[in-house]
Amino acid sequence: MAAGPEFTRAAVLLPLFFKDDLLHVLFTKRTEKVRYHKGEISFPGGNYDPCDDDLLATALREAYEEIGVRPEDVEILGGLDEVVTMSNFIVAPFVGLIPFPYPFVPCDEEIEELIFLPLGCFLQEGVLTEEYRTYQDKTQLVYIYQCGRHIIWGATAKILKQFLELIPAEGVR
Repeated sequence: MAAGPEFTRAAVLLPLFFKDDLLHVLFTKRTEKVRYHKGEISFPGGNYDPCDDDLLATALREAYEEIGVRPEDVEILGGLDEVVTMSNFIVAPFVGLIPFPYPFVPCDEEIEELIFLPLGCFLQEGVLTEEYRTYQDKTQLVYIYQCGRHIIWGATAKILKQFLELIPAEGVR
């Protein structure tokens, strides 16, 4: 998808790992210091930089900068369809398997908390809801996942839903 002047290109890593024989997803909670999406739960990622070879390089660079996961420690499983946000980002998501435990190094300026949730949590009945939300005069139907005390919505929920639709529920442990 070509980005127009009103859109910013970005990429994220959807990090998966095994913990206690269960597949988990790593999310980050953004600080109140960041420019966009303050306090939201997201995947590690950020804006494309001209120094990046491609959007995968962006996702890996940002994951390293935000949480300290080295690119060589990520086994890329594939990419998902790009997501357009109400805040004018075109986000390219990549799914990767990371080792666990891992010596994460969260960036204090960007990351308030690392959140580890079992993938199976998102496959339970009633965890996914939808509602209309408005941002800068744009109203859209957004997905919202609630897993325990954590609420994941917007582009992150859209990416997560896309990923979950690609995997067989019976294959998730």
